[in-house]
Amino acid sequence: MRPLHIVLAVLIAALWGVNFVVIDAGLDHFPPLLFCALRFLAAALPAVFFVGRPPVKWRWIIGVGLMLGVGKFGLLFIGMRAGMPAGLSSLVLQIQAVFTALFAMAALGERTSRARLAGMGVALAGIVVAAVDEGTSGSLLGFALVVAAAAFWGVSNVLTRKAAPPDALRFIVWVSCVPVLPLLLLSLLFEGPDADAEALGSLDWTGVGAVLFVAWVSTVLGFGAWGFLLRHYDASAVAPFTLLVPVFGMSSAALLLGEDVSVLRWSAAVLLVGGVALTSRAGRRPAAPAGTRPPAPPVAGNRPPADASASRTPSTASRPSRPA
Repeated sequence: MRPLHIVLAVLIAALWGVNFVVIDAGLDHFPPLLFCALRFLAAALPAVFFVGRPPVKWRWIIGVGLMLGVGKFGLLFIGMRAGMPAGLSSLVLQIQAVFTALFAMAALGERTSRARLAGMGVALAGIVVAAVDEGTSGSLLGFALVVAAAAFWGVSNVLTRKAAPPDALRFIVWVSCVPVLPLLLLSLLFEGPDADAEALGSLDWTGVGAVLFVAWVSTVLGFGAWGFLLRHYDASAVAPFTLLVPVFGMSSAALLLGEDVSVLRWSAAVLLVGGVALTSRAGRRPAAPAGTRPPAPPVAGNRPPADASASRTPSTASRPSRPA
């Protein structure tokens, strides 16, 4: 990669890591489901009027929108509101790579290897260590919700891979339209119209800034720049930069929010990031033994998309995926 593009990849990872701190700030102003709905509304509008619909079937746009927007981000925001620290959230979400690999094996018939299984085991050990650390000082409910969010992210990754959109930016803009109404309805049902009205009535520049950052900077700008890199380089060269996201997430949370980073938490980070890296790098199929038939070509729609790791993002079963 050219030095300037390496800087761009690191900058994107930094923005995605700091994004967790911004989410934490936004949750001080909005109920979590309302905040999530506003995030996707701002990401979709007005961009949806300027980019054409991606050439994929509606079922993939709707499916990814519900799994990613309502499932992943809805649970992430609720989990962080329940007490899950921003830095630890940025780390725990990386377990989505293991969920993605498992779901791809079940739904797409992808093969695995001993090295990938070993990577999954190391990553899961990191989750256990993180759970022990959080259980002694924080909210286990919030921790469980963020793990569930990572599982929904894994489902959305598999659906995105099946969709194989040729343009990441157009796809994410249209996907962002889907969760807005479901999230608003869930917010009215569970958070209450009074809480929503109070949050909107007391809106200030900090709240507006949080919404615009997670929508425009993290989602639209971040995804667009990531797609640019993946149009110029192999995903295997670009995707490893996502492993920097929890580094920036935990560091910025410690610096800006004063979150304590214990020895257990750093140990969990080493195990989880190392396991995700091994899971991702070991994702290639082994060569067929001499004298045997080569594996059948992939079914149409099951290959990694041309513009990102699973929708031109690091979100397929064979690569680390993108953060929140």
